Amino acid sequence: MNVTKQDIDALNAVVKIDITATDYQDKVEIILKDYRIKANIPGFRKGNVPMGLIKKQYGKSVLIDEVNKLIQDNLNKFLTEEKLDILGNPLPKLKEDFSWDTADFSFEFELGLAPEFEINLKPKKAIMQYVIKADAKMVGTELQNMQERYGKLITQTAVEKNSNITGTFLNKEKEIDKKATFNVSKIKGKSNLKLVLGAKTGDVITLDTKGLFTDNHDLMTILGVSHDEAHDLDVTLQFTLEEITETELAVLNQDFFDKIFGKDVVKSEAELKTKLAEDLEKQFEQQADQQLLNAVTENLIKNTKFDLPADFLVKWIAVSGKKQLTSDEAKAEYDKSEKGLRYQLIESKLIKDNNLNVTFEELKDFAKGFIKMQMAQYGNPNPEEKELDEIADRILANQDETKRLSEQLMQKKMLDFFKANVKLKAKEVTFDEFIKEVYK
Repeated sequence: MNVTKQDIDALNAVVKIDITATDYQDKVEIILKDYRIKANIPGFRKGNVPMGLIKKQYGKSVLIDEVNKLIQDNLNKFLTEEKLDILGNPLPKLKEDFSWDTADFSFEFELGLAPEFEINLKPKKAIMQYVIKADAKMVGTELQNMQERYGKLITQTAVEKNSNITGTFLNKEKEIDKKATFNVSKIKGKSNLKLVLGAKTGDVITLDTKGLFTDNHDLMTILGVSHDEAHDLDVTLQFTLEEITETELAVLNQDFFDKIFGKDVVKSEAELKTKLAEDLEKQFEQQADQQLLNAVTENLIKNTKFDLPADFLVKWIAVSGKKQLTSDEAKAEYDKSEKGLRYQLIESKLIKDNNLNVTFEELKDFAKGFIKMQMAQYGNPNPEEKELDEIADRILANQDETKRLSEQLMQKKMLDFFKANVKLKAKEVTFDEFIKEVYK
């Protein structure tokens, strides 16, 4: 047997595998002899079927199986020994004059080779790294929400500007029959407010859905209609008022502080606001980190120049799926996936060059960190190490969970690497400014 490679260019090559009868003949003979011993053919005693008949019935299929095994084993061995970094899988080149009736065979496989390239982590223009800060307005809103959550509901006799009202909306035409509770502040317009303010329990109020709430999406939750219906809904509703309450905000005292953060963690309103700001900013870190990861990824794809074996990849895409695609369909799929493939190659090089691979020990520690956080939420902040190990082992026995956690850990490693090595420019913004700049 002889395996050789011919380079077409820097990104394409052909591997040729020449197989002679001596490479497979002995193995084929052994298998056919075994078939002869076991064959149960009418007219012949078991074990006495003529070898000629066995070869006639099974000879070609056994030969094809053995040759295919030789091809697969030796092709994989060659790719490994030559350390060829290929894209996709080798594609067999079909020969019109090929025949299984000869003794010697020659097979050719097209290869798409991964390109060689360099990565510049220090672009001329630094990449923006947003640091989201919680402003006083946001902290104030969060504090009020907490005071409402831990406050007291007081029954009212008539609707006021800050009332929570409960009632049932009816419209027979649209089959709306929905009980809901909402704050009067959600109602839009003076005319609608005039109908609601001063109303008492048992009153039936006629309201139009168009322009009823400050946000049309409130129609979805309050009336129980779909997103599309909410945007176009223009009907008259009968609202029967059933309950009127007001939320008396929780008092900012030590008892309130302890309920929120634990005993004596916070001892004043100023400390409370500082802690709220810190917690909000921690929540924002994930969004800022994801934006940074996206920005660095886009920058690397844009500024890391290399060619791909596009023609080969289009051919490979056409035949690699469950359903064979036409050339046009395969080209369209390639165009959609090209950017992702480019980043995969960039990321693989960064991982290899900087030893960023995920080890099992790192993955287990990462899993234990998640487990510990979840256990703390259920009142067990200090679980024993043995318990953490046992739960982590059970989780990592699940391949899907292992894959999910591995991807999360690798993303964290890449993010940490980018923060340490990419040219960044930090910018402090409020959450509203972040949304405006990033999602404009």
